[in-house]
Order: sequence, then C-alpha cells, then structure tokens
Amino acid sequence: MTEDIYRQVERYVADKFTEAGDGQGGKHVLRTVHWVKKLKPDADEALLIAAVAHDIERALRPHDSYDKIRKSDKGFRSDEHLTHHQTEGARIIGEYLQQIGADRKTIERVRMLVSNHEIGGNDDQNLLKDADSISFFENVIGYFVEKRVSELGNEKVKDKFDWMYNRITSDKAREFARQGYEEAIRKLGF
Repeated sequence: MTEDIYRQVERYVADKFTEAGDGQGGKHVLRTVHWVKKLKPDADEALLIAAVAHDIERALRPHDSYDKIRKSDKGFRSDEHLTHHQTEGARIIGEYLQQIGADRKTIERVRMLVSNHEIGGNDDQNLLKDADSISFFENVIGYFVEKRVSELGNEKVKDKFDWMYNRITSDKAREFARQGYEEAIRKLGF
C-alpha cells in the first residue's frame, strides 16, 4: 500500500501539471524526487510524496495571480507569495491524501514538509528545499531565460537564480547544483 499511495500522488500531480499545460513543472517535481533519493537514499514515503507534490499549488494557480507575483518588487521571492505557495500546496496535497485514504501520520508529515519547502526549517524540509533547487537548475532555467527575462528583466531573473542557489543548505547539494547555477548566470550574460 505504501508504494500505491506514492504512485497515486505522482499520477495526480502529473495530471494537474498536464492540465495546466506545464510539462516542465511535471518534469521538475519528478527530478526533485530523484534528488531527494540521491541526497537521502533511505527517504521515507512522506518525504518522497512531498517531493513529487511540493509545487502542486503552481499547477492549480489561477492564471491572473501570476501577474500579481510578477509585478511585486520581490516577485516569486516575496514573503506573501512564498507563504501562500507553501501553505496552499500543503492544504491541496493534504486533502488529496485524505481522499485516497493515506494515514494521518503520513498526511501530517507531508503537510509539514510542503509547508516549508521553499524556506526550509528542519533537516528534511532543508533536504526537500535543496532537492528542489538542484532540480530547478536542471529543468527550469531555460524557461526563465527564454520566457521570463522579457517580462521580468535580467536582474530579477538573476536574483531568482541567486536565491535558488544561495538557499541550498548542504555542501553536497550545493555541489550538485553548482554547474547548473553557473550555466544559468552565463545564459543571462553575467
């Protein structure tokens, strides 16, 4: 049953990103799972579920909310956005886990992990944040360089790249992300 819950969540998340027309987001969350396993080979089911579901809010975000984020001074780094993204994602995945019959302990652990995946906190929240950053540099930099520079400008995109790299907690994760980060900065012309 353990693998069954994870697989159901994985399909749910993939379906939501597909419905949103965001294939890159679906790839990003699967690679986040990969990096969680690489950084912590004995990761428990809840950590793997949190890894695949950490950005579920993004797949379900109303399109008009993106404009508000984009126009704010800190953009995707604003406290308001980060808090909403984490809290709403934890709520969404918690409700889905309840619907498919996951046990209470797993649901609460997944909610706790997703609710701090951007800013970290305890060891597993930090690990999830680190895996998220590594996957970001593998999968999302092209999207930001090709699509977001024209909307946000090079400085704001560079700020996002710097933040995603500098928030990494472990030296091992930083080493995995270093090449992608350096390539991202080069693509911006810095």
